[in-house]
Amino acid sequence: MLLAARRNAAEVGGTVPVGPATGAALRFIAAAINARSVVEIGTGCGTSGIWLLRGMRTGGVLTSVDIEPEHQRLARKAFVDAGFASSRYRLIGGRALDVLPRLADGAYDMVFCDADKQEYPEYLIAALRLLRPSGIVVFDNALWHRRVIDALWRERVSDEAQADPDTAAVRELCEQVKADERLVPLLLPVGDGLLSAVKQGT
Repeated sequence: MLLAARRNAAEVGGTVPVGPATGAALRFIAAAINARSVVEIGTGCGTSGIWLLRGMRTGGVLTSVDIEPEHQRLARKAFVDAGFASSRYRLIGGRALDVLPRLADGAYDMVFCDADKQEYPEYLIAALRLLRPSGIVVFDNALWHRRVIDALWRERVSDEAQADPDTAAVRELCEQVKADERLVPLLLPVGDGLLSAVKQGT
């Protein structure tokens, strides 16, 4: 099922599925917190969704948001082929920043972000509202092809990185996470980098 989802992503274009190491990390995180309710920003063609659903508790529900109807159609097929009942997921079409305000405050155990990099800082703000205390937010591509290491270790910013709006947005996200005292962050060096952060509170 995962291989089929990856093939679909390659055929339709416009989305890069998470690799096996990243997927395994997502499944581990979802299982470690016994996730019942997860938001995924960027459905892709279902690869990351399958990993998340495999880690979530029995009966847990994945809410996945994507602006591309074809991506969600293929994701739905991937979930069915993987044996997940339709009650285990809901697919919402539309721009994430238009959809997320309609989701309930503090109702989610985990938020996984893998969509428009330039919107990452805004996704973090939305995730902090959506997450319950001790919930986890996770961002894929946190290293962004090694262009944002300077944001974490204060190395010199390359001219290429400075000129790239995606890199600038991911760097801004890293700074937001570091500065927010509510968050306990961890950068996992798998794939293109998974930036994870626990929302503290009671």
